[in-house]
Amino acid sequence: MPFWGGKAASSSAMTQTLGNSYQNQRRGQVLDGSGAESAARRAGGASVSSIARSLIPHRRRLRLDPPTKLFFPYEPGKQVRSAVRIKNTSKSHVAFKFQTTAPKSCFMRPPGGILAPGESIIATVFKFVEHPENNERPMEQKSKVKFKIVSLKVKGPIEYVPELFDEQKDQVAVEQILRVVFLDADRPSPQMEKLKRQLAEAEAALEARKKPPEDAGPRIIGEGLVIDEWVSLCFLYAPFFLHISCQFYLELAKRQAIETFHECFFFFVMFLRLAGF
Repeated sequence: MPFWGGKAASSSAMTQTLGNSYQNQRRGQVLDGSGAESAARRAGGASVSSIARSLIPHRRRLRLDPPTKLFFPYEPGKQVRSAVRIKNTSKSHVAFKFQTTAPKSCFMRPPGGILAPGESIIATVFKFVEHPENNERPMEQKSKVKFKIVSLKVKGPIEYVPELFDEQKDQVAVEQILRVVFLDADRPSPQMEKLKRQLAEAEAALEARKKPPEDAGPRIIGEGLVIDEWVSLCFLYAPFFLHISCQFYLELAKRQAIETFHECFFFFVMFLRLAGF
């Protein structure tokens, strides 16, 4: 009886041990499954959030005027111009760049640049207008050419180079795609009047940029001497030199040191030159 009793006790203990290990194994599988499920949920959430961020439109850095269209006077067979005002509405420096689907017949001036916060510029767009096809009415002709303005946030006032957009492609944002709209050049309209004003402002700004910067300071004509100081000295001492020259002339005339009027005049001019005249 003691032997069988001890055997039964050991058998029950072994059964309990196996049961506990099986339960621990099952609990580990459940934990592993829940961990994998939570990891998958996190990965799924990250992918969904990235997709959501890509779908949300970015905050625009530039404001365009006109905002969505480029107005051109309709003159077939000629190169016409349009204008758009670009203003940086962000708090940092922004580089912008023009792009077009017809680079051979269209170009922009300037093609790109960097704007400081709050700074604006009027860009001029040039386009060659083709003759209508298939007996289309002139104003019903639709242009397939499109323009796109892209922007890039930059650090500080740096020099603009087109390679900036190639080096930071992931940071480039499309500001707006502009559609071409033709206007009757002979018919007055608010759009045509506004276009003329913007073109005039763009031409004025271009001429202002061509002029060399005016130097308000004095021009240096020698070491330690400038024009402004020389003029001041001449005006200050001119009466004194004039008085001395007159006295010298009279003294020479009294002593008959000179005989002709020409010689007297020569000495007088010499003293005037010394006086700065």
